[in-house]
Amino acid sequence: MPTSVNAGARLDRLPIGPFHYRIATLIGIGMFFDGFDIYLAGTVLGVTLKTGFSTLSENAIFISATFVGMMLGSFGTGFLGDRFGRRFTYQFNLLLFGIASLAAAFAPNMTILIICRFFMGVGLGAENVVGYSTMTEFVPAKSRGRWLGLTAVCVVTGLPAALLLASIIVPMFGWRAMFIAGGIGALIVWYLRKNLPESPRWLEAVGRKDEAEALMQSIEKEAAQGKPLPPVGVVATPALVDFSTLFTPPLLSRMIVGSICLITINTLLYGFVTWLPVFFIKQGLTVATSFSYSLIMGLGAPIGSAIGALTADRWGRKPTIIGASAIAVVLGIIYPMISDPVMLPVVGFMLTVPIYVLVALLFGIYIPELFPTEVRLRASGIVNTLGRGATIITPFLVVMLFEARGIAGVMSLMIGLLVVQIVTVWTLGIEPRNRSLEQLQETEGAAPQLSKQTS
Repeated sequence: MPTSVNAGARLDRLPIGPFHYRIATLIGIGMFFDGFDIYLAGTVLGVTLKTGFSTLSENAIFISATFVGMMLGSFGTGFLGDRFGRRFTYQFNLLLFGIASLAAAFAPNMTILIICRFFMGVGLGAENVVGYSTMTEFVPAKSRGRWLGLTAVCVVTGLPAALLLASIIVPMFGWRAMFIAGGIGALIVWYLRKNLPESPRWLEAVGRKDEAEALMQSIEKEAAQGKPLPPVGVVATPALVDFSTLFTPPLLSRMIVGSICLITINTLLYGFVTWLPVFFIKQGLTVATSFSYSLIMGLGAPIGSAIGALTADRWGRKPTIIGASAIAVVLGIIYPMISDPVMLPVVGFMLTVPIYVLVALLFGIYIPELFPTEVRLRASGIVNTLGRGATIITPFLVVMLFEARGIAGVMSLMIGLLVVQIVTVWTLGIEPRNRSLEQLQETEGAAPQLSKQTS
């Protein structure tokens, strides 16, 4: 059996077919429940606050514990994924947060609920890193942005789904039912995903070439469907990348871009979007009205992510990130000025759309593309760790700013971070559109090696 598998070029030339749809579906539904569990916090905490099960400060600890867990999950899965493979990690983390979610449903007090949420966070942080990175390594370069963006749509659909389900089952069964729904869903997906293949790119990168070749032949057979496949051209295979190179130029600039972008988008999501039901309740709205307003705004999540998915390959990553950030800054200035009960959710919806364009671009597309295969999960894990780590203090900042200046205080934090993100991406960011992962790695200055042409 040949050992020079040339997995990257062979995967990039495959026509989109049943293999890609199967991979995308199984990863996507797992990512959906990841998103559902993340956004579940906003639906649960408003009710626990209203019923006296929790206080505002305990809610902040709950969210902070989520991010401590997500930070550790992001960091740990990077090393596990690059050492033991993508398949092991995406199954382990899904099982962990599914079990922890079911345990949270039976928490007798807020302290136990916070502990359960920490373990849920570990699984959630891991899923976010490994899911996007795995998709990055399977889909062809020419349509990679669209496929990764659609994976992000699966995640953010969890927001309106959580809000809609909460509006139906919380009044009837209480907030505990939300954890049961998320946990059972995650465990079902864990079972269905047992047959997902390992990444051939990763197998080749770590020297397991016989396994990579056997898997590539199986994938090519499925993709061909009895028809001849396009030829694989001669490609330059970059030299292997050592982990230490992440902290030296030029990869260091990518680490900086990734870290600032993820700090910004995590703060937008978990300092504003997930707090919306709590903000509305503290402003005097009923629980039902709070869920309704939040649901209207939440509909901007899949719409924004779909826009990001469908435009990333057409407009490019950098222009889309910078443009969406600028629009969010303008709408973020306007939003606190709105008091009309009709215009409030409308403007909020308009603000949610560019935020979720950024979610699709940053989480789903741009960050996994920045790093070489050998260190992709570790690099993505580290920048995700910094992003999650920064948001550990976000709940406390949000409470302080909201109590001092209302929603305007919260938005001032968001706007400042968006401006920093615009400058960073403009000056340091690369443009990965229509470039293979191997071509992106070549720009790092490593001496490339010529791969053989494969039929």
